[in-house]
Amino acid sequence: MAPQPGERRLLPLLSGARARVTCRYRCGDQCAEHPPNPSANPYFGDVLQKVLDRRGLLRAGAVVAASAAVLPALGSRPAAAAGRPPGLDFTPVQPNSLDAVVVPEGFQQQVVIRWGDPILPGAPEFDFDNQTPEAQERQFGYNNDFCALLPLDGNRRLMVNNHEYTSEEFLFRGYDPDNPTEQQVRVAWAAHGLSVVVLETGDGAPKVVLDRLNRRITLNTPFELRGPAAGSDLLKTSADPTGTRSFGTMNNCSGGVTPWGTILSGEENIHFYFAHADQVTDPVTQQRLARYGIKGGATERKWERFDSRWDLTQQVNEPNRFGWIIEVDPYDPESTPVKHTALGRFKHEGANIRVADDGRVVAYLGDDEKFEYVYRFVSDGRMKPGRSAHARRHNMSLLDSGTLYVAKFTGDSPGEIDGTGTLPADGEFDGVGEWIPLAHNDTSFVPGMTAEEVYVFTRLAADQVGATKMDRPEDVQPHPKTGRVYCALTNNSDRGAPGKAGADEANPRNSNKHGQVLELDDDPAGTRFAWRLLLVCGDPKDPATYFGGFDKSQVSPISCPDNVAFDRHGNLWITTDSSGALGANDGLYAVPLEGPERGHVMQFLSVPRGAEACGPVIEDGLVMVSAQHPGEVDGASADNPVSHWPDGGDSQPRPSVVAVWR
Repeated sequence: MAPQPGERRLLPLLSGARARVTCRYRCGDQCAEHPPNPSANPYFGDVLQKVLDRRGLLRAGAVVAASAAVLPALGSRPAAAAGRPPGLDFTPVQPNSLDAVVVPEGFQQQVVIRWGDPILPGAPEFDFDNQTPEAQERQFGYNNDFCALLPLDGNRRLMVNNHEYTSEEFLFRGYDPDNPTEQQVRVAWAAHGLSVVVLETGDGAPKVVLDRLNRRITLNTPFELRGPAAGSDLLKTSADPTGTRSFGTMNNCSGGVTPWGTILSGEENIHFYFAHADQVTDPVTQQRLARYGIKGGATERKWERFDSRWDLTQQVNEPNRFGWIIEVDPYDPESTPVKHTALGRFKHEGANIRVADDGRVVAYLGDDEKFEYVYRFVSDGRMKPGRSAHARRHNMSLLDSGTLYVAKFTGDSPGEIDGTGTLPADGEFDGVGEWIPLAHNDTSFVPGMTAEEVYVFTRLAADQVGATKMDRPEDVQPHPKTGRVYCALTNNSDRGAPGKAGADEANPRNSNKHGQVLELDDDPAGTRFAWRLLLVCGDPKDPATYFGGFDKSQVSPISCPDNVAFDRHGNLWITTDSSGALGANDGLYAVPLEGPERGHVMQFLSVPRGAEACGPVIEDGLVMVSAQHPGEVDGASADNPVSHWPDGGDSQPRPSVVAVWR
């Protein structure tokens, strides 16, 4: 049901996509900069003529034929006549600009936890005007993104949340971005990271429990660096001359729950936390920094004034200790979190695991920036079943030894992709692909690069082998039943710009504002896959959109897919980031993947104005969503809030987790 009177506020429709202030604090306004990928990789039109010769076509045909058995046949289909698919019995909400979470008629909602709520025993109640680092280290962090629920005992569950970044103008009244105080900086360090919280579940919304398992992980928490690059000279600093222990995690975006019950989290936009790259004189180091978007001058937050680790003139290797997939054991609050170097270093959105038939585990990974790549890791070892402490310890080691690959996509409609989004003559955007190996433990497959260099500077390695430049690969998740892999490609306004890569069949629109969702049929035991686009997002009235062949007059508008999840019926759920491109708030959407309603996008909820919908948890009878950065609109601040969600009145907006149930 919609919020009660007094809890909602109708605001003007957004005029564009993500607010500039969000870009400043989340990613250093990277979308306004030149993408840091200068490589001249080949693209579909060039590759196809070389790959799909008669011999190559026969090899590809085996993959396509195998995929046809599991990927539904497409083509235009009418809406199903008889009711909704299982799990999707709701009336879609309409796009809106309310200062509220809006859910379908017949559903209820409640905030589970807010930024600043106490989660550790002895933590003080939140006081916006009297924040301290000591309090924040014991309270729920800021800008919660990924959310996971794990079983515990009885009606208790473990909830794990990422805290991606801080927006200092919304944390502190009177904030001076040119002169932050040390107290403000240390609060921000404590507001990053992750929270582990015990919940009591039952009827209605889960309730927070102050429990010994509760935990905060911040920018001060020790981590263990593991895998083939651990101990490398590239990872050593004065604080850690061994290159095996780092401190803290930041810009944690999405993640995943492993089959053994741990949490994987991706360190994403780490580039703009480090100052004075322009003063680094070594040309090789300059190239490496530039490839990760690390630039000169002071940083947005000025952390380098209070700790030398953020100053490249003093700790040139410190950036190399971020940009990894981390793993946390939420069942053991005394455990040391791990950074897995075998999964490569880039701007990780997250990592999600599939178990192959032979017991090896396969991790799928996206590098969230324009013209970056999709990756896969296949372990050497086999998984032990169960979630016991012994099984978790063994299985956490699986991500330290294996082969790291990057994806190369080939379309099957050469000459037909013109950047307008017009469907090829065969009625779909599809083709085949190849996983190109980059490294296996101490062995590099990239000429001129050692294995350590491949893992620490993975982007440069992927450039050299000719990986396909994609439109911001974000969440990449395998379907728990079919094994098909779904990748959210959020957008790329630079596609087709002068000097930039033009459209190809997996990225079929120039100036791509709205993104697409990619579907892979991947064989973990091989290196070939088939692919097709499930969705080409945007306004359904726009001819340059595609909804799996479903009747576009029946679907909800959707823009900028970000996180994906699945329900037990096999439906795909998608959260969005920057639906302002369509003039409405972000939200959570569901789409069937099988049968006559495949591609029927339905909006389940919307989040408050200025907020982003993140980290969905989809269970029978319960949906949980992170409403990140509510009220983060250009011109707004803690001194001039435009949102008062979730507490109403004249309160400050607070990022929160919301539960929804029928």
